Formats: sequence, structure tokens, C-alpha cells
Amino acid sequence: MSQSSNNGNPMKSINRAISEPYYLLHFLAFFSYIPIRCSASHVFSPLRSSHLFHREIQAVLAFCVLSAVKVVKVETWEAFISDTLLFAKIFLIAIALVMDYHVALWYALVFSVIYVIAQQPAYEGLGTSNQLTPLQLETLLTEGNKSKIWLVEFRSLSTSGCINSSSFLPELSITYSSKYLSFGIVDLGLFPNAAEKFGIALASLYQLPIYIMFYDGAELTRLPDVDFETKVFDSPISKKLLCRHFELDKLLLNYVKS
Repeated sequence: MSQSSNNGNPMKSINRAISEPYYLLHFLAFFSYIPIRCSASHVFSPLRSSHLFHREIQAVLAFCVLSAVKVVKVETWEAFISDTLLFAKIFLIAIALVMDYHVALWYALVFSVIYVIAQQPAYEGLGTSNQLTPLQLETLLTEGNKSKIWLVEFRSLSTSGCINSSSFLPELSITYSSKYLSFGIVDLGLFPNAAEKFGIALASLYQLPIYIMFYDGAELTRLPDVDFETKVFDSPISKKLLCRHFELDKLLLNYVKS
């Protein structure tokens, strides 16, 4: 997983977790299990309490195994947090169902409300990339330096895929930015009407993020290269895939040689 996605500052991460409603509400929901569990231990028979305790141990072990697998597989902390929270919610509702189905329904309702009112925050850093409006991007492509290549991410932070990959472009920009290559980010969630100007159908916003490379004001290539008839693109977006598809190492090497 990317280390810079954690911003390199533990205190800053803790403060962010406390101040973000998404994390705070989840913490309160999980913490509420402790008083509920303590109250239940006074009501349940020893046999039922023992059964519940064994199920709790199994849930914790399964959660730890799944989290360990995810921490190895995923590239960003945003994706890791999203997946582990999902696992935690599933296991908590399952344990609550063993305790009493009313408690399970209550947790299901709480998590549904959190899903509606709060959103997981995206990666905050920009690296050396530029946050652009569609008009600014259009101006740069038509009136800016025609010899410069622009790699632009079109995203919508209302989708989990864009949040989970929100650190890719900022981190790549730190390594690959040069006077010949610049990186930009356009949030189509804020400017949905601009999507069609860049060949992105409004109906395909759920497929974001989409990365497009421009040179001399025209599109060179994009990822994913969506066929709107078949809508087939099986490979998940990753930094390695972005580097390979847009030949970022080659562009950097050419810049160093020049």
C-alpha cells in the first residue's frame, strides 16, 4: 500500500479521523456494541453467553485474516479502510443476529443512515497535479503550451471507485511531472454537463475514474478505453497499469535524456 496516502503524519491522521463525520459515526456505531454486550451478559444464560463469546472470537479472527489479505492486495489506504469497514459491519451485524435480531436490525438501520448522510473522504493531497475546472482544462489545451502533454483524471467523488483511487494521480505526478508532462484532475461530480465535451457519456459516470492523455490539444489515448456497446474493461485501475498504458517511464526517460 502507498505510504504517502497516510500523509506521513500519525497525529494528522488521528485528527482527521476524529473530525470526519464518516469515521466518527462509524466509531460510535462500533463502540456502542460494548455497552450492549455488557447489558446482554447480565441477561443471557451461561450457555448462551459462552456460545456468543465463541462466535465473537470467530468473527474477530475472520476479520483479522481478511484485513491482512487486504492490506497486502490493495494499493491505497482509502481502499483498505473501505473494505475493512465493510467487513467489520458484516461481522457486527452477524454477531448482533446471534445476540438478538432486533439488535441486528438496529445496526443495519444505523449503517444505512451513515451511508446516506456521510461519505468516505478522498485522498487530500494533490502532489504536483492541478485541480482544474473543465473550462480551465479546455483553455490549457487550446491556448497553452501545445508541446506539453497533459494526463487528466476525470473523477466523481460520489463514487467509491474514485475515492479508492484518489491518490493515484497525485502520487504519480510527484514522480513523473516535468516541463513536458503535467497532471490534472477534473471533478465531473461538480461539472456533470462537461462530461460529453471530453467524450464521457453521462450514463457512464459510474465507470469513473477515466484517465485521458492530451497532446497538442487533442486526445492521444484514454484508460479505460470504454466501448460503449460492450462496456468491457476487466482490468482494475492501478498505478502500474497507468504507468504502462500511458508509458510514463518512457516519457520520463525521454525528458531526462533531453
